[in-house]
Amino acid sequence: MNTKIKVAIVGYGNIGRFALEAVQAAQDFELIGVVRRDINNIPEELQNITVTNDIKTLGNVDVALLCSPTRAIKELAKSILSLGINTVDSFDVHSEIVSLKTELDEVAKKHDRVAVISAGWDPGSDSIIRTLMLAMAPKGITYTNFGPGMSMGHSVAAKAIDGVKDALSMTIPLGTGVHRRMVYVELEAGANFNQVEQAIKADSYFSSDETHVKQVDCVDSLKDVGHGVHMTHKGVSGKTHNQLFEYSMRINNPALTSQFMVSAARASMKQRAGAYTVIEIPPVDFLAGDLNTLIAKLV
Repeated sequence: MNTKIKVAIVGYGNIGRFALEAVQAAQDFELIGVVRRDINNIPEELQNITVTNDIKTLGNVDVALLCSPTRAIKELAKSILSLGINTVDSFDVHSEIVSLKTELDEVAKKHDRVAVISAGWDPGSDSIIRTLMLAMAPKGITYTNFGPGMSMGHSVAAKAIDGVKDALSMTIPLGTGVHRRMVYVELEAGANFNQVEQAIKADSYFSSDETHVKQVDCVDSLKDVGHGVHMTHKGVSGKTHNQLFEYSMRINNPALTSQFMVSAARASMKQRAGAYTVIEIPPVDFLAGDLNTLIAKLV
């Protein structure tokens, strides 16, 4: 009889809520509990689930889904790996992924655990698609165009700026991998809009893109978590030019992020100790089921 993977959800915001659904839908997982700061105000869907503010109280956990803001991931992952628990996150700052992997690899190997990093949809599942495109046409250019849609990471970063009560960051594709950020902010009483605007534009999440900040009365009335991507790769296979590949999708952002994190949690149980990005893991390891059955179905 197969033993189910014992999982904890750490953080219960947008991603955490959809992670709950993804875990409950996966027959090879057992939800041990949810870790969140507020354990006194429990939403209805968690009434029959163990909720704690300390993962150590949950007992035996195989893997933790880190559904926390990107900037909290590094220290959170280190602390949970040191408890002997695998971690999966959706860290989304592309330029810092190699550095994060290096740091978590040391901790994971020391405690004989596995960390799967940046396992959302981009970075994450899209990273695998880009890798396959390059394998099919090693020479050429890949353009990844996001949106239009809500970026959760950018919205969280904008909301963290002093004086911001709530924020929505929309990603608008301009083509050839260039994007515009439209940031809508609801301010705290007494906050200075010009100071908030300057702080957002200086933040590393926004400083590399054309960014427009607009003040609104109510951010919640604007929110739609839909997003998407359109990737193209035009390149050369061997010496044959003009090979063109395209990939596109329209998605619910947190739902896809959390689903792929659950799949990565499954894959974490099949790897040797260390930290991994998703392109280092065999794709079949993300799937449940007998290996030969999957090969017969998919190959």
